[in-house]
Amino acid sequence: MPSPVLKAGSRPPWVGLGAAVWVQIAAGNAYNFPLYSPLLKSVLGYNQMQLTILGVASDIGESVALLPGIACNKFPPWAVLLVGCVLCFFGYGVLWLAVSETVANMPYILQLFITILIAMNSNAWFGTAVLVTNMRNFPLSRGTVAGILKGYIGISAAVYTVVYSLVLKESALNLLLFLALGLPVLCLALMYFIRPCTPASGEESSEHGHFLFTQVVSVVLAVYLLLITVVNQMISLSQAVSYILIAIVVILLLSPLAIPVKMTLFPVRARIDSSDQLAPPEGNATQTDPLLTPSSSATNLGSFHEADDSSDVETLLAIGEGAVTKKKRRPKRGEDFKFQEAFIKADFWLLWFVYFLGVGSGVTVLNNLSQIGVALGSDETTILLSLFSFCNFVGRLGSGVVSEHFVKNNTLPRTFWMTCAHILMILSFILYALDLSGSLYAATTLLGICYGVQYSMMVPTVSELFGLKHFGINYGFMLIGNPIGAVLFSVLLAGNLYDAEAAKQGTSTCIGADCFRITFIVLAGVCGLGTILSIILTVRVRPVYQMLYAGGSFRLPASAIH
Repeated sequence: MPSPVLKAGSRPPWVGLGAAVWVQIAAGNAYNFPLYSPLLKSVLGYNQMQLTILGVASDIGESVALLPGIACNKFPPWAVLLVGCVLCFFGYGVLWLAVSETVANMPYILQLFITILIAMNSNAWFGTAVLVTNMRNFPLSRGTVAGILKGYIGISAAVYTVVYSLVLKESALNLLLFLALGLPVLCLALMYFIRPCTPASGEESSEHGHFLFTQVVSVVLAVYLLLITVVNQMISLSQAVSYILIAIVVILLLSPLAIPVKMTLFPVRARIDSSDQLAPPEGNATQTDPLLTPSSSATNLGSFHEADDSSDVETLLAIGEGAVTKKKRRPKRGEDFKFQEAFIKADFWLLWFVYFLGVGSGVTVLNNLSQIGVALGSDETTILLSLFSFCNFVGRLGSGVVSEHFVKNNTLPRTFWMTCAHILMILSFILYALDLSGSLYAATTLLGICYGVQYSMMVPTVSELFGLKHFGINYGFMLIGNPIGAVLFSVLLAGNLYDAEAAKQGTSTCIGADCFRITFIVLAGVCGLGTILSIILTVRVRPVYQMLYAGGSFRLPASAIH
């Protein structure tokens, strides 16, 4: 039995995951729009349609991630994060100047639409940088990682709500200043730790425990945030108590960093068989180990190279005759697709429409959550937003854990859970439309969970069907479904119907279920279409998942190792 040795060139990615938690909180700042949108409406005198258009600007900025996706393949993560810091500072800074009336008479299109679009686009740079980096650092646990990271974005709304209520004393103007200065400083401080590492092998017995610890901590944080939001609405808290409660939030957010601290203090020495070779130094890994090269299947997980004997023979004959020098084979589902290759695939567009119909209808409610609450008899915007945030988090984290279990044990496609989410969203919209006693909170709870599932399941599905090598841009294109849905469903549908009903009532603030009833009925039909498309997609990709996860874990065919 050989003596145990440490694997050379290993750099555990857990520090990057712990830092990514904070960046993901920063990347969720778009959820603050309901907190300061009433200030925009009152100070600048906008109607609901103008306010809804600004909400769409928020969605467009947050979801246009094509440039960040391309940048992730050309620049290091710190450079991508730096762009996000600049956009965040400039966007929210100008917005604060406008709302504080420091700069007056700024045109509407420049004053808010473009400014909000720029501010929210920082989220795309923040989120894409950490998501792409960590998906590549944990290629064998992509569903779990996506659930954790997307979960923290989902819970970020509750974090901001607590900061807004306890520290900023519900001042929307102070919130904008905090977003303009605090978030860039935070991301600048963390950018060093977000970097590529030797991909986790999934073989360490402690890895599952580390993920479980991170998930448990995030659940504790989510429950804690919801509780203190409710308590703050019920009783008045002193400043000292408020700061103590915020300090606990900070400690919980720092908790994932306990994993790399523990690994440093108590390192685990990995045993290798005598037949194994020591891994080369990190700097030479790409030269000697084909499984660690940027284009390899082990690194990008999803690159299958199935041998086609007849094709190989024809290629060799052609080479011998001097007709060709190389024959390039198109990728198959599960391999690495370039964007232009994925763009022409039916599965790519099916996934896009399933995602678009789900998040487009969900974001319509999110953008109008404050107005929906008032119309249905509740003016507790912070509680509604915290409830939606908590349930959004539950959907993102829970679907990541559940889908990872079923995909490895039953090869069940992750799109199955998108189907379930669409069905439950139909129910939530019906509850909104009926306006029964207590239905507002029940519908918000259900919709928040389903909205989180749609987000969380899209991420690993893109990587499994089209590979990790060009994951950034493929994922970025999927996100475009969010703003398109916001334009169609939030502006053209909900905004127009709301203003029309308000005009009937002779007020600027619409009251009653009729303000959004037709909108909710249409959105229920939209999710019905999403249900049908997701069923078709699930049936189509089932063979891919059976190939990818045969035997309970990702299996790399011998033909893929050259």
